[in-house]
Amino acid sequence: MPFARLTTATTPTAHIGLGLAAVGRPGYINLHRDRDLPGERTVDELRARTHELLDAAYAQGVRYFDAARSYGRSEEFLGDWLTARPEVRDVVVGSKWGYTYTAGWSVDAEAHEVKDHTLATYLRQRAETGELLGDRLDLYQIHSVTPDSPALTDKELHARLAELAADGVSVGLSTSGPAQAEAIRAALAVTVDGEPLFRTVQATYNALETSAGPALAEAHAAGLTVIVKEAMANGRLAGTEAPAVMREIAAEEGLGSDAVAVALVLHQPWAGVVLSGAATVTQLAGNLHAAVLDLDEERRAGLDALVEEPEAYWRHRASLPWS
Repeated sequence: MPFARLTTATTPTAHIGLGLAAVGRPGYINLHRDRDLPGERTVDELRARTHELLDAAYAQGVRYFDAARSYGRSEEFLGDWLTARPEVRDVVVGSKWGYTYTAGWSVDAEAHEVKDHTLATYLRQRAETGELLGDRLDLYQIHSVTPDSPALTDKELHARLAELAADGVSVGLSTSGPAQAEAIRAALAVTVDGEPLFRTVQATYNALETSAGPALAEAHAAGLTVIVKEAMANGRLAGTEAPAVMREIAAEEGLGSDAVAVALVLHQPWAGVVLSGAATVTQLAGNLHAAVLDLDEERRAGLDALVEEPEAYWRHRASLPWS
């Protein structure tokens, strides 16, 4: 398992990863992107921004980087960065397949990505990822699995994924939607030749959406590495958007609300890696303060009151505009 590299890491930030969804393409659903990114958002500008973030993250102890085929040019940007820094050999590199990027580098596209979990898409996208990341790919995940995904039942696909695992690339999945727990439990039951197929699971978990928690604990107990995405709920738990209780804790510590949001997830005993989705170096630095922020029982109890019903949370997320 590539994540074994993180178990001996001495820096507290080694278990915070950097996700590239917000900088690998011009449009995303995080709030206030107009403040975070240049107005033009050309390929060269976002390539430079991605490399700046990767440099800052690595210098501050971050050792997991997360891309996807649908994150625009994220794999290309990450691959370029790795090629330019051959001495960087202690990072874990993950990507995802299952969505095709369709926005044509436009913020106003009618459709930004199209989902397809068929074997044909896997074979095409695995080749594309190989062209960009080569032998630096450590983890390949099925993107946004839901309980009805054919990826949970397609035996031929499972066999091909098992071949990838035999070649040394860990196989995982990410989940989304109000039925994340069901999808995670279904994935835990998937085996090839009697062996579990999936070695990691990436799921949304934050102060507003905690429904996957018990299933993630089960996955951790089964030996999977748990990666948490959207710890800041696409910006709803950062800055002035954050609920009052989160801002109060942040003020007491002299930190930002984003650090509180990430710290809450880091406090979960099953959380292996928690992703920062920072779009600026300043945001990244604020997120990384979470590694040294203590949340006692009283503080966690106050944050527990923020939890929303999963269906309401995901309806709200679906209503966020691409910007």
